[in-house]
Amino acid sequence: MLAELSGLLSANDIKADPSTNAHFRKGWRSGGGSALSVLFPQSLLQLWQCIEVCVKCNVIIVMQAANTGLTEGSTPSGDQYDRPVIVINTLAIDQLFLINAGKQVVSLPGATLHQLEQQLTKIGRAPHSIIGSSCLGASIVGGVANNSGGALVKRGPAYTELSIYAQVNEHGDLCLVNHLGIELGDSPEEVLNNLQHGQFAQESIVETIRMASDKEYVERIRDVDANSPSRFNADKRRLYEASGCAGKIAVFAVRLDTYPVSEREQTFYIGTNNTKELTELRRRILSTFKHLPEVGEYMHRDIFDVSQKYGKDTFLSVLHLGTAKLPRMFALKGRLDAFFNKLSFLPSSLSDKCLQFISRLFPQHLPDRLLQYREKYEHHLILKMSDQGIPEAESFLSTFFANSKTGSFMVCDENESKCAYLHRFAAAGAALRYHTMYEKQLGDVLALDIALPRNELDWFEKLPQEIDEKIDKKLYYGHFFCYVFHQDYILKKGTDAAKIKAQMLSLLNSRGAKYPAEHNVGHLYEAESDLKAFYQALDPTNTFNPGIGKMEKSKRNCACCL
Repeated sequence: MLAELSGLLSANDIKADPSTNAHFRKGWRSGGGSALSVLFPQSLLQLWQCIEVCVKCNVIIVMQAANTGLTEGSTPSGDQYDRPVIVINTLAIDQLFLINAGKQVVSLPGATLHQLEQQLTKIGRAPHSIIGSSCLGASIVGGVANNSGGALVKRGPAYTELSIYAQVNEHGDLCLVNHLGIELGDSPEEVLNNLQHGQFAQESIVETIRMASDKEYVERIRDVDANSPSRFNADKRRLYEASGCAGKIAVFAVRLDTYPVSEREQTFYIGTNNTKELTELRRRILSTFKHLPEVGEYMHRDIFDVSQKYGKDTFLSVLHLGTAKLPRMFALKGRLDAFFNKLSFLPSSLSDKCLQFISRLFPQHLPDRLLQYREKYEHHLILKMSDQGIPEAESFLSTFFANSKTGSFMVCDENESKCAYLHRFAAAGAALRYHTMYEKQLGDVLALDIALPRNELDWFEKLPQEIDEKIDKKLYYGHFFCYVFHQDYILKKGTDAAKIKAQMLSLLNSRGAKYPAEHNVGHLYEAESDLKAFYQALDPTNTFNPGIGKMEKSKRNCACCL
């Protein structure tokens, strides 16, 4: 098989040596496993040909782009597979094609959100999502494949019903499915070559009623009395072919809507010591405002502190270097870590520890008024409004907090606004950095990604004492109007992480919460029945990414009973 693949790809595009492909076999936060090889096709046709060889030779295929997922879903998981594993990395296939006067985009599998944001800025449009807090290099197709959500209140999960993908059917045959809504030819070779080079005219773009975004999300999020979450990964309403596929098919391209850029934006910074105050604020804004917020990001005081100290280098890097250079820097850091970790005489996570030391040499980076709010208030909400929504929000907030003894708001200037969002951006990485700096004194990190029912009034978690006493730090932050929260727990040394996680999930079940909300199940969560059925329908022979959602890793012969 490797000899046949060598006839398709150059020597540089096949990494079979475990010492050189380790970076691509390990998850962003955790996880990893062995693989026969990691492949780097340089075109869609090469990608198709590599998959053909893999299917013919009966190996497992793990599709991978930026490998920025947080639940181990784009790498092998351990070694308990019944067939060899091949990882196929698609980052080199990164073309983007704007269509329909820029109102939609066709993205190939390696294109990133950062690329799309840069390209759309030139024509006054914005992508379906904005760069999240985990990594600047996240891919567009990866976001769709995992129903990723993000911070934008009005747009919901990344979703499309328009894609082109390779699938292994119940007979074990490889098929190319073109549901992109663009006529590209007949044979796979013709289709993929035309797609790769953007060789399709406007008249070849077929009119379709299929959605290229979640057009129902605004109506859904406004329903604050519903007893179900606004979005979560196992929501069968948003499982469709490439959307939510989690690598159970090989996605060659997706077609997505883009959005006009606001003419004016204003950030309001809200602080309170009363969670009921934020509950009422959320319900009234969602149910009564004519113009919904663009962003509403929550931070507890504890994650504010951790982000301030342990996310400082990320904050300063984005502020002074901009986002254009950072994806390469993150990738370089990953490769350096993989190299340094082989040297037993060096401390683990050397690059993180060096960056943390360097960050301490810089002066205070947060504006005075944000720090004053940190001293005064336990709960923080960063609210961004646009255009006509700005006076609507300012009038509401002035009245809402007029007689409050537990909360207040301020109108941010440009610098305060930028710093508030950068501070929130750095939060997820800061939690891990804190753990890295004190790993010998601490237990594991337990990171949960949850969605609460829209009608939940008591949203702030209160843990039983028997759980709380085993936790060093509880770090809460998230997308407040969507009721999607990231809850990172740094456990005390010697604590049984698996036991604590089981207790946590039991508590969440009793509250009607869904998990994960936007990072997908990967190899860390058990898939719900709807999600399992979706995966099995997409991949009946269990060829692609077996084992995700705690499902079986062995091959299925689904043609035996036909």
